[in-house]
Amino acid sequence: MKRIYLDHASSMPIDPRVFEFAKPYLTKEFGNPSSLYSVGLEAKQAIEEARGKIANLINAENGKSIIFTSGATETNNLAIRGTALRNIRDGKEVVASAIEHISVLNPMKELQKNGFTFNIVPVDSNGMVDLDKLDNLLTKNTTVTSIMYANNEIGTIEPISEISKIVHEKGRYLHVDATAAAGRVPIDVQDEGIDLLTLSSNDMYGPRGAGALYVKPGIKIQSILPGGGQERGLRSGTENMFAITGMGEATQIAKKEMKEESTRLKKIRDKLIDEILKIDDAYLTGHPAKRLPHHASFRFSHIEGESILLNMDMYNIQVATGSACSHKTLEPSHVLLAIGLKHEEAHGSMVITLGRSNKMEQLSMIVKAVKDTVQRLRNLSPLAKEKER
Repeated sequence: MKRIYLDHASSMPIDPRVFEFAKPYLTKEFGNPSSLYSVGLEAKQAIEEARGKIANLINAENGKSIIFTSGATETNNLAIRGTALRNIRDGKEVVASAIEHISVLNPMKELQKNGFTFNIVPVDSNGMVDLDKLDNLLTKNTTVTSIMYANNEIGTIEPISEISKIVHEKGRYLHVDATAAAGRVPIDVQDEGIDLLTLSSNDMYGPRGAGALYVKPGIKIQSILPGGGQERGLRSGTENMFAITGMGEATQIAKKEMKEESTRLKKIRDKLIDEILKIDDAYLTGHPAKRLPHHASFRFSHIEGESILLNMDMYNIQVATGSACSHKTLEPSHVLLAIGLKHEEAHGSMVITLGRSNKMEQLSMIVKAVKDTVQRLRNLSPLAKEKER
């Protein structure tokens, strides 16, 4: 069977148009942007053009508000630790939702070890942030509040504009991790009141090895990677020209094609959800309506997510279970626990994230593989057999 890839939340192929655009920076255009001669100045110009493209995607004030990094994890660290440490005189409290990515939660835990107070905002059963609890947790000492635009595991889109109003009335700066959402839904940092925003190249069909942090003009942050002073002194190190220019081109393509592609994938997603929920003891996770257009996530009683993943791979169909960044532990997803699932329920998760290679014609094969996989695993499961007695 031809491969059907359904795990675009963990990794995306580079768009061929992006590769062709950025390929010269692997071979001919090898100049260092810090050099003052012509080859270096040409490289510098290419980076500034990439900044402009990324700023345009999120309606940032200008390209100068974009700082390049190596990816989403470094960007989240720079946003959280850099802002908290630079503004430590204004307060030593940080806040995040219970379903943030571990690259947000762990930097806050590190700050907690160094004297900061770290508060977690609960979410409801659909993964929506509890706005009343957020309002109660924030104080004048809260320097950074981090709420993701949309969750990578359950697809729920958060009410960022409402969250921003609460944060700015009670605290100081709002950081938004838009890794899962950028390029799939429109984001306007000015209209939505976002102070810092995380973007990832590979999550928009760009090359791996590049990310970007939007910093609202006037906000002060400090470097967490000191060195030669690149990226306004906030992220030192010779720039990855291929990844950065590729990221710029990927964002430009995403902005142009987002509406049409999201509409196309939403039709496939909705049909998938309808068919898979016909399976006994199958449940949708995340918000039924306020979710990413390419995202479908489920849980199945009496079976394990890891077994689902491996069995689906036997059909040459790749899906996910929980976050790709947390599979090194045997613990259930913290996201699924946060929305109120029991440990045994959280273990039976399957996440499907669609992409440009997916077509409606693949639907019957996907649904059949899921049904066969669930039935096969339940036939082997002592929990399922016990239920039948």
